[in-house]
Amino acid sequence: MSGSHKTIRCAVYTRKSTEHNLDLEFNSLDAQREACEAYIKSQLHEGWRLLSQRYDDGGISGATLVRPDLQRLLADIRAGKVDTVVVYKVDRLTRSLTDFAKLVELFDAHGVSFVSITQAFNTTNSMGRLTLNVLLSFAQFEREVIGERVRDKVAASKRKGLWMGGPAPLGYASQDKKLVVVPEEAETVRWIFRRYLELGSTDRLLDELRQRSIRTKVQNRSDGQTRGGIAFRKGTLVHLLKNRCYAGEIAHRGEIHAAEHAPIVDRETFDAVQARLAANRTARTARLKASPFLLTGRIYDSAGYRMSPVHTGKKGVRYRYYASQALLQANRDQAGQVSRVPAPEIEAAVLGCVRGRFGVWGAPSQDRDLIEAHVWKVTVRAEVLEVVLLDPTAAAGDPSGASQTQTVMLDWVRKPYVAVKGITHAPSEGRQNDLRARDGLLTAIGKARLWVEELVAGGSAATIAKREGKGERQIRLLLPLAFVPPKMVQDLVAGSGPVPTVSDLARKVPLVWPT
Repeated sequence: MSGSHKTIRCAVYTRKSTEHNLDLEFNSLDAQREACEAYIKSQLHEGWRLLSQRYDDGGISGATLVRPDLQRLLADIRAGKVDTVVVYKVDRLTRSLTDFAKLVELFDAHGVSFVSITQAFNTTNSMGRLTLNVLLSFAQFEREVIGERVRDKVAASKRKGLWMGGPAPLGYASQDKKLVVVPEEAETVRWIFRRYLELGSTDRLLDELRQRSIRTKVQNRSDGQTRGGIAFRKGTLVHLLKNRCYAGEIAHRGEIHAAEHAPIVDRETFDAVQARLAANRTARTARLKASPFLLTGRIYDSAGYRMSPVHTGKKGVRYRYYASQALLQANRDQAGQVSRVPAPEIEAAVLGCVRGRFGVWGAPSQDRDLIEAHVWKVTVRAEVLEVVLLDPTAAAGDPSGASQTQTVMLDWVRKPYVAVKGITHAPSEGRQNDLRARDGLLTAIGKARLWVEELVAGGSAATIAKREGKGERQIRLLLPLAFVPPKMVQDLVAGSGPVPTVSDLARKVPLVWPT
């Protein structure tokens, strides 16, 4: 009788959310598998056969599909090695409706059925799918309720100043779920705070930390591995200086609570360090705004290294570039496809993209504001610029999802460079001259627009001339530039077409714009 049935290859999948009791000789995974094997044996007359491979994920949450043995099972399904997946309960496979929908789609695509031995349903009909969705809705609800309870407990514990675990900061050790001061490390922390106030610079302090071989705290993990024990970097140093644990406080979701552990740094020193950090941050912002480099902090090479502003000079002319940090730190082999690019060319391309896509036009003095408002990141590749633009409809701030950004690929070809007496230049001086002429013309158009607005508001050409250091007649000759057609301005920004001189364009501004 059994010979009339097709052999159905059954794979048993088991999962346990925590590692508790997994070291027992007979644990929860074994119990689930034993029950599933018994069910498969009861279906021998239908041709069911148990596969020898085990798919067991212990200590992994069902909130994600990133589980080693689940991924191995899915790979075997794609390879046509499985006909039926058997689990003890549906939530052993997943607790997410979205993830379950993905799994069912995969099962259907490969003709695989799904069985939960403690919940009777059949995924091949609509009623079975409805039953599954109801069960998974409750499983997802249970997971979300558990998450809310955990978050509420953490918030309540931190309001009481309790340490909620995690890596202990330098100066402390975790004992019985509490932070206790490590005297030797605590003295190092106090010295770092005092020395920062004396030097006033994280860069200079980093140099001293390296000279004294002061390193980050060594963290021993539960799996026997260690982390830390490396030289301080700017980010880790600033994080240490801003860590409120050292002042005997705990921060949670913007609120500050008094902690039960002992402080290492006195309140006066801690507050003075925070004030100095804030002042340095403000000064750095001001320096960036005064810099001619518009993409500082936003431009990277294809290997992920930040590209920093550099310049060289020749015959009284300063040439601006962006250079990869890998190149500047003598690690040329680690740099991306392009390690050095001319700044004006890259900035003009990005600004043209912003203006063309968002329809924003303004004087060159507003270029930095346009970049800050619309550009999140620029990656320089050999034949393309990858520009990540901020979605103007999204909330301000760091974009946290793809819906808040859009990526644009701009055609760009790296031009060869030649070295002349140790100074690297682009070989085409004509191209550099065109860029400078275009930038100068766009600057003049932007200024003319501002002058016209000032005159309409009651200003005078004499006042403008005095402020600009020009003759009043020259101001009047340049005013027609305010009425250059938008299409012509757009072509200038995009770099298409010839670049006329400022005086020629001012004399030939069309009285009627083409439609």
